Amino acid sequence: MNIMDEIKASFKTGSTLTRLIYVNLGVFLLIQIAMIFLHLFNAGDVLYEAINWLGVPWDLHTLISRPWTIITYMFVHENFLHILFNLLWLYWFGKIFLSYLSERQLLSVYILGGIAGALLYIISYNIFPGLYQQNPAVIAIGASAAIMAIVIAIGTLMPDYKIYIVFLGPVKIIYVALAGFILSSLLDFSVNTGGKIAHIGGAAFGYFFTIRYKNGRDITMGFSRFIDRIFYIFRPRKKMRVTHKRTVSDDLEYNRMKMEKQQEIDRILDKISKKGYDSLSAEEKETLFKMNK
Repeated sequence: MNIMDEIKASFKTGSTLTRLIYVNLGVFLLIQIAMIFLHLFNAGDVLYEAINWLGVPWDLHTLISRPWTIITYMFVHENFLHILFNLLWLYWFGKIFLSYLSERQLLSVYILGGIAGALLYIISYNIFPGLYQQNPAVIAIGASAAIMAIVIAIGTLMPDYKIYIVFLGPVKIIYVALAGFILSSLLDFSVNTGGKIAHIGGAAFGYFFTIRYKNGRDITMGFSRFIDRIFYIFRPRKKMRVTHKRTVSDDLEYNRMKMEKQQEIDRILDKISKKGYDSLSAEEKETLFKMNK
C-alpha cells in the first residue's frame, strides 16, 4: 500500500476530527501547489481571485453573489504558521472534545462556530465605519473561529480537566482556553481585526452551546440531522448481490427491527436534549457510540 492509499484509508476510516484535519491540509496544499505554478507563469492574480471566491467578504452585495463562502472560508489558509497552529489546537482540543461528546457534535460545533464567526465579522464591518474604511477589500479566511468554538465549548464543559504543559505542569483546561482566546482575539486588536472579530463570534457560539447543553438542550441536534441527510444523499451505493429470495415474513421482520432501532436512537437523542448526556445509562451511551461510528 503506497502513501496515497494509506491517506485514503485513513480518511475513510478515521474520525470526524481526522477528516477535518485532512480537509484543511488538502485545501492548503492545493493552494500552495497552485501558487508555485502560477508564479512560474507570472499569473499570481488568478490565485488571488480564486481565494477571493473562497474567503467570506464583509460586503453584503458581494456575499449575496458568493453565499458558499460562509462555509468555505473556514477551510482556507495561505500561511504555514497559521494552519500549523490552527490544526494543533484543533487536534489537542478535538481529542478532548471527543472524550465527552460525539463526532456529530464536533462537526456541528466546528461548522456552526465558523458560521457564527463569519456573521459577527460581516455585521461588525457593516456597522463600524472604522473597520471597512481601513481595508474595503478585506475578506476573512481560516479555521480559527471554528476551532475557537471547540476550544471554548470543551473548556466550559470540563473546566477542571487538566492539560500537562511543558515547564508549567498540569493546568486546568479553562485557563488554557481563556489564554488562547485572549492572546488570539483581544490583544493588538488593530492587527487582523476581521479575523479577531470572527474568533469572538466562534468563542461565543462555543460558550452558548455548552451552557445550553448543561441545561439539557443540544442546540446542534437539528444541524447534525441535516448534515446526516446530506451525507446520506451523496453516500455511494453498494452494489447488491442477491443470494436468495426473501419472503414477505423476512421483509416484515427486517423492517420491524429497523424501526425499533431507529425508535431507540430517537429516544436516546430526545433524552439528551431534555436531561443532558450525563443522564444516559451505560447501555444507552454504548448504543449512541455505535451509532456515531
